Amino acid sequence: MLISNEKIDNGKSFDWGRTSEDYAKFRDIYPEEFYRRVIDCGLCVKGQSVLDIGTGTGVLPRNLYRFGAKWTGTDISPEQIAAAKRLSEEAGMEIDYFAKPTEELAFPEGSFDVVTACQCFWYFDHQKVMPMLHRFLKPGGRLVILYMAWLPYEDEIAGASEEIVLKYSPQWSGAGETRKPIGIPAVAFDYFDMEFHEEYDLSVPFTRESWHGRMKACRGVGASLSGGELAAWEKEHRVMLNERAPESFDILHYAAIAVMKRK
Repeated sequence: MLISNEKIDNGKSFDWGRTSEDYAKFRDIYPEEFYRRVIDCGLCVKGQSVLDIGTGTGVLPRNLYRFGAKWTGTDISPEQIAAAKRLSEEAGMEIDYFAKPTEELAFPEGSFDVVTACQCFWYFDHQKVMPMLHRFLKPGGRLVILYMAWLPYEDEIAGASEEIVLKYSPQWSGAGETRKPIGIPAVAFDYFDMEFHEEYDLSVPFTRESWHGRMKACRGVGASLSGGELAAWEKEHRVMLNERAPESFDILHYAAIAVMKRK
């Protein structure tokens, strides 16, 4: 499904379905600490019902499933949901998945204790979505927004990879990340109070192959480049890694969490 948003990549279209195979293989990369920060807040645990919007291939529900919550995942891309279902079934996990835009979800009022949004919050029409999430949550329910990004100005390999992406996808707005709290739109505060936020550094391990796959699975590459552009990007990126990266290495990231309480 082609997506176009003038606030993202200057309106250049992208389709997560085109990169679902690489996404499933290479984007399940969050370290244990990333998940522990959620659990330490007493969220996504046994006795709670959780909705994960923008679930992609179900990375968040699959990795937090062991803590006992009942999970539902939704995503705009049928291909991403198909991968999420396959991976969950292979792992013996009972997770409900639905391929539907977040703006069109229609769960009964008070269906969930927690709503999570990992690596996707900026994609939504917040004027529509924030009152919906307020409805979906039980009184006192929490909205948990999560994010992780490499730091290209501090990590040499990440910076070099970004340069190559921008050569082929100059409109890509995912470049140039620096540490900062997650941006929360003003409308969110009509329905939620900020309860907690934190930003912290993480070192994430990769091999040349897994980092290449991680970069290929990003919006500016696999989800948007033409076949010819993608082949040229792959060739140049592999040459750079062979010349500048050891077989195994860490990439410096920062992560952020924001927990908002339903008013």
